[in-house]
Amino acid sequence: MSDTKLFCANKYTILGIETSCDESAASVVSANSVRSSVISTQVDIHSDFGGVVPELASREHERVIISVIDDALRKAKISDPQREIDAIAVTKGPGLMGSLLVGVAAAKSLSLAWGIPLVGVDHMEGHIFASSLETAPAKLPAMVLLVSGGHTQLIYVAGPGRYQLVGSSIDDAAGEAFDKVARLLGLGFPGGPAIDLISRGVEVGQIRFPRAMLNKGYDFSFSGLKTAVLNYLQTNKGAPPELVAASFQEAVVDVLVKKTFAAVKAYGVKSVVLGGGVAANSRLREEVSRVADQVGVQSAIPAPISCTDNGSMIAAAGAFRLETEGPTDPSFGVEPSGRLNYFG
Repeated sequence: MSDTKLFCANKYTILGIETSCDESAASVVSANSVRSSVISTQVDIHSDFGGVVPELASREHERVIISVIDDALRKAKISDPQREIDAIAVTKGPGLMGSLLVGVAAAKSLSLAWGIPLVGVDHMEGHIFASSLETAPAKLPAMVLLVSGGHTQLIYVAGPGRYQLVGSSIDDAAGEAFDKVARLLGLGFPGGPAIDLISRGVEVGQIRFPRAMLNKGYDFSFSGLKTAVLNYLQTNKGAPPELVAASFQEAVVDVLVKKTFAAVKAYGVKSVVLGGGVAANSRLREEVSRVADQVGVQSAIPAPISCTDNGSMIAAAGAFRLETEGPTDPSFGVEPSGRLNYFG
């Protein structure tokens, strides 16, 4: 492993399994090249509830996980997993307990049946590795912005597998705020893609929502922004939803980008990495890329489909852990509230 780049090619062929929330996903990755990626989404199941229902999620994982894995193997042209797969990587946490248990149980069963190693992977580390499958290896040290429905974090990567938490949300995660505001605007679930779509081409400036904690360290707060949107809608009944959505989105992106690049400057990093479901947002991607070019650092931004939960990112992180630490003891359990191992 190079000490100057985080995402380096490896020699392994890994089956990655991801079931931390509401996507059942499996992928085969060989030497950081994606041979197959299958994702079964549950959007239609949870849309009427405006959010993920844990019990329904775990039941759906149970229903589809074997067919998803079979499909991933078939598309990768794997006919003899015992000989062609070096290890199985599976998300152990964080996430919904019931959902995690389904993926881990499937991975352990296959590991035992095929007689191949098992690697338990941290879901957030998976998101860090997602860009390694599509972009040039991120130069180290790097600053990672992870934004999803459950997390908003800035992570300093000093070396391969060496992480320091720089900042995180003190209340709502960015993705959670997107879902709640989309619900206020009647845009449905999931809210992030709906707000992104309706905001495109809309000129912002008529409405300026607050930017909480903009100049106060590296932590984030989006609860007050959500309340500001609610108050605005209550006093401006005829407000165009696309204008409100675009103004809200601009406020979120403004905070995320400014805090990220303040950290980039303070920590003297060589690259900025974007990951998590909200990283698929077109405005955020555009601004991170633009500012990275402006300040002269590398930007590593995965394709939108790779920002959502997927098996490829788990396989990539699993290959790294297999190479540096070896297989995980098969007695490991799920860690619904698990967190990366930070130094410092």
